[in-house]
Amino acid sequence: MTQKHILDGYKIIDFTQYLAGPSATRLMAEMGADIVKVEVAPHGDPSRSFPFRANKRSAYFVQQNRGKKSLCLDVKNEKSKAVLTELIKQCDVLIENFAPGVIGRLGFDWETVHKLNPKLVMCSMSAFGQTGPLSHLPGFDYIAQAYAGVTSVIGEPDKPPSLPMLGIGDVTTGVHACGALGYALLDVHRTGEGQLLDISLLDCYFHQHEINVQAYSASKGKIVPRRSGSHHYAVAPTGIFQGPEGYIMILALLHQWPEMCKAMGREDMIKDPKFASNDARVENLQELIKVIEGWLQSFDTDEAAMAALQAVRVPVAPILTIPQAVAHPHHRQRGTIRKISDRMLGEFDIPGVPLRYSNFPDLLPLDAPFLGEQNREILGEWLGYSSEQIEAMESDGILINAQH
Repeated sequence: MTQKHILDGYKIIDFTQYLAGPSATRLMAEMGADIVKVEVAPHGDPSRSFPFRANKRSAYFVQQNRGKKSLCLDVKNEKSKAVLTELIKQCDVLIENFAPGVIGRLGFDWETVHKLNPKLVMCSMSAFGQTGPLSHLPGFDYIAQAYAGVTSVIGEPDKPPSLPMLGIGDVTTGVHACGALGYALLDVHRTGEGQLLDISLLDCYFHQHEINVQAYSASKGKIVPRRSGSHHYAVAPTGIFQGPEGYIMILALLHQWPEMCKAMGREDMIKDPKFASNDARVENLQELIKVIEGWLQSFDTDEAAMAALQAVRVPVAPILTIPQAVAHPHHRQRGTIRKISDRMLGEFDIPGVPLRYSNFPDLLPLDAPFLGEQNREILGEWLGYSSEQIEAMESDGILINAQH
């Protein structure tokens, strides 16, 4: 039998909701894993109510949950716990992103599930981790971002910090979790033993500080990272410049700076003490910006200005809006953005899959589940429940389903 994708045959029991956890299992679904998404009755994943919605169907939910099977049940009911117990025995991975302690109160802490299934890998995702002084606090992406010192360096220097309008922390935490799970499953093959993974948004946000933390620490506090608006506080030229039509991102480092000077017809700046080194350019940043923007605006179009820099291999990009990025031919050709079709919402665009495998080049045909859509399949086909048993649980309000 031909393997459909790299995780074909792996079974995941997924207690995650909102974005961080579903981002991890979204990637695993795209890689062919069988994922049972456990949704808490009666409403399921709260993201089912997030915009854009039509006929109670959320495009946000669809984007993050394609390819998963929805099991919606009253998780506190003893009959539900029996169902979940049997599923855990069959699965390779349990992943959850409740606040620390919640999964234990449901009866499925690490010690319990490890006894049920010694080979199972359990991944607990949270804002601050399972240990530490902050671990008991509730939190989402922006909360972890604030504690990580990330929000403090976003925005204009003389204004309050700004928020990035995308789920950087949630999605990258999902990717970190997905990577950790892959290696943990590899370890199961070697040792036969599962393990517990503790993945937090705060840890993953801190992981993204490439300059800030080491520069502050190694300089013994002489360098204090700060908000610097449209231009980097420590590297120049690196920032957003006014072009003849709009804004242009330029990042010219090391050997690229002399090439940029030549492109601008300003070879004198290569050895000018005010611009010869990165430190000098940072110190004289405002004068540098004036020179570069004056040169950019000598062109008729942004495209012409960028072409002059691209000709000498200086990294440059237009500041695209969301509509422009969605329509860009590179994104379309590579599948960086992709068009999907949903049973209720019809066709719309979502971000593509960033993981590319030469042995599995094709995308899987995936649908996002309706609430509780696979209740009968999971209980009947996976666990061997009779139709009468399933109907009784539906009548008692233990199993829930809805067409959205």
